[in-house]
Amino acid sequence: MLLSRGIQEFIIYMQLTDRSRQTIIGYRKELTYFDNFLSIKYNCPMYIDDIELKDIEDYFLNQKMRDIASSSRNRSIYILRSFYNYCIKKDIVKKNIAALVEPVKVKQKERDFLTEEEFESLVKVIRNPVIKTLVQTMFYTGGRISEVIHLKLQDVNLENKVIHIIEGKGGKNRNIPINDKLYNILQNYLKNIREADSDRFFALKRTGKVSAAYVNRVIKEAAYDIGIEKDVSAHVLRHSFGTNLLEKGASVVSIQKLLGHANLAVTSRYLHQDMNKLSDAVNLL
Repeated sequence: MLLSRGIQEFIIYMQLTDRSRQTIIGYRKELTYFDNFLSIKYNCPMYIDDIELKDIEDYFLNQKMRDIASSSRNRSIYILRSFYNYCIKKDIVKKNIAALVEPVKVKQKERDFLTEEEFESLVKVIRNPVIKTLVQTMFYTGGRISEVIHLKLQDVNLENKVIHIIEGKGGKNRNIPINDKLYNILQNYLKNIREADSDRFFALKRTGKVSAAYVNRVIKEAAYDIGIEKDVSAHVLRHSFGTNLLEKGASVVSIQKLLGHANLAVTSRYLHQDMNKLSDAVNLL
């Protein structure tokens, strides 16, 4: 079977097994990159049973030479392993050769985050009121950019002060309470700002939607304007939500549920603790 056809059938299988939209998009992109790499390498379409371990190793070597992050390369390994597991189930191949590739060691680095004061300075210089409200929503809910830009009008329940995240990462739903600050912001947004004829909650009048790339560009420009040297992005706002809650005394378990993490190990990577605070903690004993 041609690799391109196998990829198409695998994507259909993922849709039938209710994998999330974002997961399917990511898997399709990665497997298409792999197919293109092999097609260029051999100057012809590739058959799955002709692929050897050396081909997969060459693909990951190419990623390393292009300075692809180690975490992204690990994700590529995981995706290829999943694809080969599917091929084994369908009797397309007998062995998962992708499982023979060792994962890359990922060095965990401290993530940037914004304090509330830094965030307030940031939003003051965002001129577009729709984007400003969206950015405030991310900071006060910890929502992923993909989740927030796809919110529908019916997903934001101001009466009960809750935002319904439908099919977040991993296809999971969750509810995030709306705090008093955000409640007032969203009320003003619906009453005085939102004009678009669209079912999306955050929508520009011209397009009826908002793109993640545009939001990230606005955030980075705002950070530059006020002289913040941190690498600020939509994901940093999500991390800031967890970090600020932790510093105000919220439990890690509560933060885990709000962020929608499957386990606490993932949540712990989002939470910034400097050495002074850690020293104060151990000295409590």
